[in-house]
Amino acid sequence: MANDRAIGGGIFAGSVIGIIVYGLLIFYFPLIVLEITAFVAVLVLLAILAWIGYTMATTPPPEPITDIPEPTPSPTSSGAATASAGKEEQKP
Repeated sequence: MANDRAIGGGIFAGSVIGIIVYGLLIFYFPLIVLEITAFVAVLVLLAILAWIGYTMATTPPPEPITDIPEPTPSPTSSGAATASAGKEEQKP
């Protein structure tokens, strides 16, 4: 539990530092930072779409379901009585 809290604190601190650095870069170099940000955002989106398309294109189709098992009949109380009656008849 303490390890999870340390990792969470590190992620939080890194995020806050990233926001501050990004804000400073936008303030001092607005055009190039926005161009890089837009390029990376489009790159990530298109890479995810390419990965989905590749996976769909290379995954074989699923096997059709042809063998549906028949449900087995459940024993009834009359069947149990018949079985016990048959056992009694075999006794000498």
